[in-house]
Amino acid sequence: MSRADGLLQDAEFCADLVRSHDFARYASTLFVPAEQRRALLAIYAFNVEVCRVREMVSQPLPGEIRLQWWTDMLAGEGHGGVEGNPVAAELNLAIQNCGLPVELLSRLADEHQFDLYNDPMPTMAALESYVQDTTSALFSLAARVAGWQSPDIEHLARHAGLAQGIAQVIAALPLDAARRQLFVPQQLLERHGSRMEEMFAGKTTPNLRAALNQLIGEASGHLDTALTLLPGVPPEVRPVFLPLAGVARELSRMARGDTDLFRPHVTSRLRTLWTLWRASRSRVFRGG
Repeated sequence: MSRADGLLQDAEFCADLVRSHDFARYASTLFVPAEQRRALLAIYAFNVEVCRVREMVSQPLPGEIRLQWWTDMLAGEGHGGVEGNPVAAELNLAIQNCGLPVELLSRLADEHQFDLYNDPMPTMAALESYVQDTTSALFSLAARVAGWQSPDIEHLARHAGLAQGIAQVIAALPLDAARRQLFVPQQLLERHGSRMEEMFAGKTTPNLRAALNQLIGEASGHLDTALTLLPGVPPEVRPVFLPLAGVARELSRMARGDTDLFRPHVTSRLRTLWTLWRASRSRVFRGG
């Protein structure tokens, strides 16, 4: 097999991985210029890999070793070539071709060490820091793939990531409650007179719902800010923020009083594609 064939197989592997485990982000790449798609899928495949570590290990130590592998790979230490790992090979190519900052990718991997333990998320500030180094970083990296970097875009990426990341915390409540993991800030629960055990029991008491409503409100506030900032950045970079269209739909669903946030909810792929297609044609998201 030629090197070109091998690289093509690596790219296909990344696309399949993202399509299978993060369809919303995969679908969003269908609306960006073709020359940007491969690098975006490499970044999103890397994100899938580090996010899945928690599901693939039964003890924290093996998870730490897996995450350290990625940190070492990004630093160019200890592993030699990356040909045996298609995601690493594609990510390396994206770093070289798009000038991606390795420190952002390394922090993203490091931050997911929190996932390996059942320590509760202590405060809203801690959650925001976690989300900024993970979800906001993905928007920042995607903007760089589109060829743009500026303080305004970083500001937009921060709010976009906080909106999406907090929404993902709420969407993951059924799974996290089942494994007794708390990403909803403990401080927020206590402020509303709720407790971790109510969360783990999956019982939506009035106090717990009040805490979750505040969290939904926080995400909605960041989404409103991001959508206000979006028209102020170059049209060429706006399509990488298309996942916000799905966030808006999800937050609207979560905010309804009759929504059971502890009941798993899966959005169909067709609906995801429809939501993104409509958004891609709107003025706020339309590229140049």
